[in-house]
Amino acid sequence: MALARKRAWRPGLAELLAERRLAAAGDAEIAAAVRELLTAAAPTASTVSIVLADDLVRMWQVAPPAGCARMSDLLAAAAMRFQHLFGSGTAGWRITADWDLSGPFLAVAAPQSLLDPVEAAVRDYGGHVVEVVPQFVAALNQWRRVRTPGAWFGLLQGPVLTLALYQNAALAAVRSALVPHGAGRDWLDSHVAREALRVGIDRPERLQVCGPAPDSWASHEGQLKYVCTLLDRGTGSRSDLARIACIGSAG
Repeated sequence: MALARKRAWRPGLAELLAERRLAAAGDAEIAAAVRELLTAAAPTASTVSIVLADDLVRMWQVAPPAGCARMSDLLAAAAMRFQHLFGSGTAGWRITADWDLSGPFLAVAAPQSLLDPVEAAVRDYGGHVVEVVPQFVAALNQWRRVRTPGAWFGLLQGPVLTLALYQNAALAAVRSALVPHGAGRDWLDSHVAREALRVGIDRPERLQVCGPAPDSWASHEGQLKYVCTLLDRGTGSRSDLARIACIGSAG
């Protein structure tokens, strides 16, 4: 877990205040660590944004059914898709989404058993939670102003590459995969081609990746099969924890 401070007058920078690794990652241990870090390092009465590592949440794509006209229809569609993908109902999960009656949208679920004690720890400290967001969504928001229309977007965190696949301006799918150790541009090209084939869309003309991607992935106009831009070069000294805490603070 890492704690970073962002200042309104310096939106492009985040100051890392503290970080620690937990011996156990249960909900109670996470909430206790939040309380400890805030007490040790945070200014009092802070507004707090919580960025959750993607392996703590579930993300999925929802296609609104024909004739969908109300928010209740969207909620039902998201719940049905959740049960189909993950094999259980949505009880005990907090669901948010880019609700859209006209086309597919991204939905996210976080466990209430984690959110309730973490938010209580922030309130007990005297802080105010303004946002709870998965790392991947925070990264999408961080780079939204520089993302090229139609480009695919990727987040590399540890050995996992998560891709947002776009067909024109529409989000077609979100896919995650383990990156083999030492994977270079040949692996990336094959992976992009496979994902496009699986989803049934064209391969992108551009891929934009944030996170500690290898330099060999980068290419420019006229090189290789598509342009790959590495968005946050120069942040390699940050730990994985610090990257999650600071995400959304630049770009």
